[in-house]
Amino acid sequence: MSTELPESAVPPPTGSSESSTAPIRRTHDERLRLLREEGVTDAQLTRLRSPIGLDLGARTPEETAVSITAEIIAHTNQGTGLPLTRITGPIHRPAGQSRPALAR
Repeated sequence: MSTELPESAVPPPTGSSESSTAPIRRTHDERLRLLREEGVTDAQLTRLRSPIGLDLGARTPEETAVSITAEIIAHTNQGTGLPLTRITGPIHRPAGQSRPALAR
């Protein structure tokens, strides 16, 4: 099953020049509506995460990129996204090992 979306179904990312000039800010629900109109299935839509990124207090595009990348890495590796001072056990876990326990 292909997971590729039609190019016309992908709205511009928040912060892009096209998005900032749009008369109305598109919400997640609006994005879902547009994607459905382009034939994207509900099964495909469940894979979307919006808004994306960890709360790092990002203010610049570079910081926002780090925030988004951090969430992707945490999700991919089943990380908690918590500061390392808040977890116990080894910092680096072998692939497939369960998440570390929280420090008390």
